[in-house]
Amino acid sequence: MVEIDYPGLDDRAWHRWLGEIEQEKSQSSRLRHCIDKRIEVNRLRPSITYVARELRIMPTLNLQHSLLEYIQKLNGSGHTPESWSDWLPAMGCPVEGNDEEIVEVEVFPDRPDLLSHESLARASRSFAGGHIVAPLMDIEPSGLEMTVDSSLRDVRPVVLAAVVRGVDLVDDEDGVESFIQSLMDHQEKLHLTLGRKRGLASIGVHDLQTVKDPFRVVTVPETYSFVPLMMDESLSIKQILEEHPKGIDYAHLMSELDSYPVILDANDDILSFPPIINGDHTTVSHSTKDFLIDVTGWDIRSCEACLLLICLSLYERGGEVESVKITSHTGEEMHTPRGDPVRNRVPERLISKILGMDLSQEQIERALQRMCGSLVESRTVSDVSNRPEKWADCVIGEKEHIVEMPRWRSDIMHPVDIVEDIAIGFGYHNLPEKLSEVHLDAIPLVSSHLHRRIRSSLRSLRIQETQGLTLSNEKDQFDRVRWEPVAEVARISNPISVEHTILRQSILPSLLVLLSSNRHHELPQRVYELSDVVRGAKNQSRVAWACAEVGGGFASSKGVAQALLRDLGIGIDEVSLVEAVGGPWINGRGAVVMFDGVEVGSFGEISPGVRNKFGLRSPVNAGEFDVEVLSRIAPDPIL
Repeated sequence: MVEIDYPGLDDRAWHRWLGEIEQEKSQSSRLRHCIDKRIEVNRLRPSITYVARELRIMPTLNLQHSLLEYIQKLNGSGHTPESWSDWLPAMGCPVEGNDEEIVEVEVFPDRPDLLSHESLARASRSFAGGHIVAPLMDIEPSGLEMTVDSSLRDVRPVVLAAVVRGVDLVDDEDGVESFIQSLMDHQEKLHLTLGRKRGLASIGVHDLQTVKDPFRVVTVPETYSFVPLMMDESLSIKQILEEHPKGIDYAHLMSELDSYPVILDANDDILSFPPIINGDHTTVSHSTKDFLIDVTGWDIRSCEACLLLICLSLYERGGEVESVKITSHTGEEMHTPRGDPVRNRVPERLISKILGMDLSQEQIERALQRMCGSLVESRTVSDVSNRPEKWADCVIGEKEHIVEMPRWRSDIMHPVDIVEDIAIGFGYHNLPEKLSEVHLDAIPLVSSHLHRRIRSSLRSLRIQETQGLTLSNEKDQFDRVRWEPVAEVARISNPISVEHTILRQSILPSLLVLLSSNRHHELPQRVYELSDVVRGAKNQSRVAWACAEVGGGFASSKGVAQALLRDLGIGIDEVSLVEAVGGPWINGRGAVVMFDGVEVGSFGEISPGVRNKFGLRSPVNAGEFDVEVLSRIAPDPIL
């Protein structure tokens, strides 16, 4: 799943990033030149998305109303900024903010087709504007050809391409700059989502006027040299992977290769070194109106979706999309991209079952139109089995709907996805309030039943359940509680905080931190957590409790331990108590629970020295048990 969590960067964060860039510039002359040029190209200040990309985060979309208005005008429609706050959430895209200049939108990972100004403008015309938007893209042959060498089979086997001519650009320089930046942002968002950080698919966008067909995709050695994007001097493949910022970022994708993929034109000039960097001479500029797009990768579905979505953005700007004849590494010929819609068969029974109501043909048709789809026909099934094996199976004699959806909707993989679109287009608020009629019979997992019994026992003791982070730090986990690591510690290679540098091995320290954070509240405070820890790269389930209360001591912790064992059906005479040596307990007021030579857990009264390290002044009694050990000795009354 794609993370879209961060709202963006303010001016202070932007300038801090520029300061970091200035420090990087001392690394090498080539890198310094590249960074200088990158800042120059984006001198108007790149969008927040571009900056965030450099900082390895993916934010919500920041869409400019002026750009949206321009795109809608090209397509004969108007733009009402304030209305976007109303209809976007209804379509499944929460609005984080909307002012006179920018609307900030969160796009969920299941809708990669909405990651650009152009695609969201197109969606608005159908969903909110009442326009019928056809689920297709008009594509004519370009006459251009691209041949893929057989050596690409084990290097980067999927190669697709397209041409877009006559893209409408605004007359002023700022508008053209915004278009180029928007195109770059869209490209990188697709790299992160559909492309899985360029592993499955990578995109190259080129000025068509700077290249000459036919094109070839071949492999070359690491000594092969060319001038990469935003540089003036030639670098070898090896140098690019070691010195260029993009080469450093994505070198791991090339780590096991002996030869490297490049795209060449008829003059043997390099267009692209996928998935790393384009050649500098094909750079999109203010005068570019005709584009060549290449997409390479390993997954045909991801590559096709990336190619179509870039074409769609340019298509929305008045561009005419043309196909390229591709001869694959196997010798197979095909023309890419295809603009025709994908047909789906959706049983009416499936719609009624999921939505809990019967929709008329007109309601289904209107709902699909709002989602940029279309209802081709509704008919009686006559060409399949009499008996359905799955919900989505059509049955002879029943009614089905033939639905067309855009080919770039890579998220639609099943008739259930069509039903979801119908529900969104119809409006969730219009669906009936109805409880599920599906009844599932199942035997509970042993672990889940045991967890329920543990929770029930501790709740009966008036101990409140909490849920903390698995992340912790060595100071809390070991130093403050005087415990030694029981196995190899799982460390975070890129921690975001000094407080979260390892995966915890015990839950009790987390509870002490929680009590410390709430020490200004009145007593008693009695909490527990049933969750996982990580010991030696293996998850283990444990339960811990901690009670900050006046008058509570060793006897209180022993009472909780005995009550928990009793409720699990473990007699106190079945286990033995051994005095705890070390750990967070007061000497003589801590005990280890043993069963058949195996440690179940420990409990006791927290030492004042340990309490002080956590900032706790009130007495604390606590304990922690190994749930996996409990599962071996606790009889299950149901199973």
